[in-house]
Amino acid sequence: MDNSSSDHNKTPFGSRLRRSCLSFAASLQEGFRYVKAFFVGQVKTITARNEQEASEAELEATKKQVDATDAAEDIKNRLKKSQS
Repeated sequence: MDNSSSDHNKTPFGSRLRRSCLSFAASLQEGFRYVKAFFVGQVKTITARNEQEASEAELEATKKQVDATDAAEDIKNRLKKSQS
């Protein structure tokens, strides 16, 4: 039998719902941070005065997008650990 289904039956509905909502909120926050990093990076790239500033802006935008993804994954992993 699948372990997740047995855990599913042992966990109260309110607790599962809360974790699901928190996971969804973390995903939304990740999306907003990702989009923000993209647009800020685009603006900085467009307003760059030379090629070096443009490449630095793109690199910074990519780093912030990765940070947003990592932060959301950390939140989701902590939620899964708290379930145990």
